[in-house]
Amino acid sequence: MDLTVEQECPQCGAPIELNETDHMLRCPYCNVKTFLFAPDYFRFVLPHKTTNKEIIYAPYLRFRGNVYSCQSQSIQHRVVDITHLGTTFKGLPVSLGVRPQAMKMKFVTSDTAGLFLKSSVRTIDMLTAVGKHTSIFVSGETFHCAYIGESLSLIYLPLFMEDNMVVDAVTNSPITKLPSDHDIFESATNKNHNWGLTFMATLCPQCGWNLEGERDSVVLTCSNCDTAWEASKGKFTQVDISVIPGRETNTVYLPFWKISATSKGVEINSYADFIQATNQPVVVKKDWGKQDMSFWSPAFKIRPKIFLHLSKQLTISQPHFRAEKVSAKKNLYPVTLPQTEAAQGMKLTLAGSATIKKKIMPILPRLKFNIKDSSLVYLPFTDTGHDMVHQQLPVSINKKALEFGRHL
Repeated sequence: MDLTVEQECPQCGAPIELNETDHMLRCPYCNVKTFLFAPDYFRFVLPHKTTNKEIIYAPYLRFRGNVYSCQSQSIQHRVVDITHLGTTFKGLPVSLGVRPQAMKMKFVTSDTAGLFLKSSVRTIDMLTAVGKHTSIFVSGETFHCAYIGESLSLIYLPLFMEDNMVVDAVTNSPITKLPSDHDIFESATNKNHNWGLTFMATLCPQCGWNLEGERDSVVLTCSNCDTAWEASKGKFTQVDISVIPGRETNTVYLPFWKISATSKGVEINSYADFIQATNQPVVVKKDWGKQDMSFWSPAFKIRPKIFLHLSKQLTISQPHFRAEKVSAKKNLYPVTLPQTEAAQGMKLTLAGSATIKKKIMPILPRLKFNIKDSSLVYLPFTDTGHDMVHQQLPVSINKKALEFGRHL
């Protein structure tokens, strides 16, 4: 379930409601578009009505996304949504339950009054905990696990002290007694936090035109100079894009990441090497040895089974693609999966493409990729009402699956 966040328009101050996956803020009052950027992940606070009390915020790390596990004969996967206490202080609830879904949260800013307990749980520890509580890791040896399309955020529960008791500031009910001989709040508090959002103007850095995108887009496009941009370190950086032109006037263009790479552990320096390593039932052509190896991945969030299927099918079929260095002007499906996360799926694509998986799986722990370059490629699809059908390959995607992916 999506979380709801309240945020004021940085231009006119009007209240706006966002989903936690939103990056683009469009004000319905002044019509100004702003891109929200955080250097690591978004931080939210649950609302409270406590007055005349110093508020202490306890961190909870939230993970929601697709979890994959490569075992001897198969790739297991599952969609996981979990919130876990991020501090070592005992006595606090392990989880926030349904409160983040039931309440409208706000972003943490430098103006948020209160003290913040340090988040002592690292992201990697949280992901390990996710694996331990996920059934796909229970049986068999796991050679590789991946977390793709995840939404990571910190949600802070407001607390206050009263008569040596820790009190929930949302419900005003006592939670636990603070030990009299140890002031853990004082020793584990961030007093000078500076986690403000960066509000980025959605203007093309190259030509000054308005950038276009949906609420959950992580890449914005400029229809004036045919460029694409993603946020990095508080500014927009250009993304290399190309398109395979459609043959119909109502063509819908779905985005895919094309990541060119070589590997060690399994020597893959060309497309021919990939075909041989995965033991594909095709005759290797001479020119395939000169063709760089590229791993293809959906540039949009979607269910893990479909993500694996599309990545495998398009990576194997890549000789059929002849893209042009021109962007489509309209009917662009939003890019909701960044390139950094798509790159995490290369081992999954290799393992999923292998016809004899027990030969590839044990190699995955020592397999390393060297990414040479990456680009965003828009492929042409036809909207049949129920499915999006590729105009050249036998590839189709259910539209309801695409819609579900917007909420992952």
